[in-house]
Amino acid sequence: MPDVDSGSGALLSPVDAGSAELVMQLQDLLADNADVQEFLAELSRVASVELSLPDNPISCGVTVLRRKKPLTVANSDERSRILDEVQNSYGDGPCLTALRVGAIISVPDVKTETRWPDYMRSTEACDVKSILSVPMDVRNSGKAVLNFYSSRIQGFSDESILAAQSVAEEAARALHLALKIAQLNELTDNLSAALETRTTIATAVGIIMAENRCSREKAFQILVDASSHRNTKMHTLAEGVIGRVAGDHDKAPDFDE
Repeated sequence: MPDVDSGSGALLSPVDAGSAELVMQLQDLLADNADVQEFLAELSRVASVELSLPDNPISCGVTVLRRKKPLTVANSDERSRILDEVQNSYGDGPCLTALRVGAIISVPDVKTETRWPDYMRSTEACDVKSILSVPMDVRNSGKAVLNFYSSRIQGFSDESILAAQSVAEEAARALHLALKIAQLNELTDNLSAALETRTTIATAVGIIMAENRCSREKAFQILVDASSHRNTKMHTLAEGVIGRVAGDHDKAPDFDE
């Protein structure tokens, strides 16, 4: 039986890689979904299908915490979405505990579970009788966990827990890459924004130089002083200068030396 935390905080033990079919599915997901949120939504659906049986359909949610930023959540269906959101509103539960301690958290029967009593009552209202939360090792990209929900008491056998752990391990590899791609995209966007701001300010400085017949240093200081006096960002003022010259009166506040 895999190592499962039923309250002891035991660490995950290594599990062999999942099937080649699952690996291919995750690779296809990553190739088809450049956006992390879309990737997570597809991942939750794949994980749900992997663990579901004809007599035991499983709902799945994916929770990600990046650089201590707010939780990103994706879900296979409405039931898992509601339960993940409720748990986040309480600030604790199987999923958040799995994130915190890095261990599988199993709740075989929500009625007899003594941890997180408020959240357990909420799960009953959604016809959930057992829960399994499996953390994913995404290395330095953040923290992530797969949340599985079943309408059956003891809905997760030893075999299904092993399957969930295998899915989590394979998904972690793809998610790590997806998060790295997202970080690179963020850096690119930030660089583009910085270059755009720099170009706008440089253009405005050139206009001020021409209008006031002054040096670049003096023109730049005029823009700095105006930004300070008006408590307005330099980029916004620079856009106003350019807008005035271009005849865009909506973006052209009065600008005197």
